[in-house]
Amino acid sequence: MQATRRGWIGGAAALAALPAKAQGQEWRPSRPLRIIVPAPPGGITDIAGRMLANHLQATWGQPCVVDNRAGGGGVTGTVEFLRAAPDGHTLLVGNIGPQATAYTLFRNLPYQPEALAPVSGLIRGPNILVVHPSVPANNVEEFVAWLRANPRAGNYGSSGIGQSPHLSAVWFLQLTGTQATHVPFRGSAPAMAALLAGDVQFMFENLIAASEQVQAGRLRALAVTPATRSPLLPQVPALRETLPQLSAYDVSTWVGLFVHGGAPQAAKVAHNAEATRLLNQPEARATLQRRGSDPHVTTLAEFQDFVAAEIVKWRDVVRREGLVLEMD
Repeated sequence: MQATRRGWIGGAAALAALPAKAQGQEWRPSRPLRIIVPAPPGGITDIAGRMLANHLQATWGQPCVVDNRAGGGGVTGTVEFLRAAPDGHTLLVGNIGPQATAYTLFRNLPYQPEALAPVSGLIRGPNILVVHPSVPANNVEEFVAWLRANPRAGNYGSSGIGQSPHLSAVWFLQLTGTQATHVPFRGSAPAMAALLAGDVQFMFENLIAASEQVQAGRLRALAVTPATRSPLLPQVPALRETLPQLSAYDVSTWVGLFVHGGAPQAAKVAHNAEATRLLNQPEARATLQRRGSDPHVTTLAEFQDFVAAEIVKWRDVVRREGLVLEMD
């Protein structure tokens, strides 16, 4: 009896290790695909969605339409996605906002993490800490000392409450035990204009958006937010390199692929495989890297673990800050 059980377990494990095609479960779409992007056209989430749509249409021969459903910090598009049948034909190209921070940030969010199945990473991109030249700090250590000596003098801009640049700053201030006043703007462009004018003293911003100002000498770069340095500005350290209390700091804006939580496993496997194929293409990598981002290639399990860890990380940051937003 024991030998039989061992044989069954070994056989099941071997079967699970086989790709879906070898198990006779290869999934292909039987009708047109729809990719919902919970963001406006032109941003990095939209770019990822359109790259994926072109790839899937070419691979499977079915039309693949991108449907931009912006609003509510990405919540509007996510709710629309969840109305579709859970059969793998409707996809969500989500991001750090509606798929990680929103669970804690918004009161009465109309969905929970288990409603969505993380399928694959798509993009990761760094933020960067930049200061106005009037700030007397050339590195993170000097900047933290200045904040401590002037607890009410520092104002920081962001593209909006609860957005990645805002929460990047919040976590930094929490870990360093410093204070500064948040000044939210309606988008990153007016926030950057205020920083360049000296109306706010510092900002966490997308690296590619800030790098031109840094290279022109109009802003001073102190650190990047991911665990490693960026090849675009290799002389700028990662925040976790700079001070012991920042050793856990690791922040990237990210975009990923999701299907409905009730979608067939074979559909999840197939979509992960195609996302991986896309991200390993040299032209796709070059497109993303020109925008200061990197392809985020993951297995199904790796992306599930990544999203779960992001939800926990930002839950703790948001709760410590006491941030709560009402749904529109």
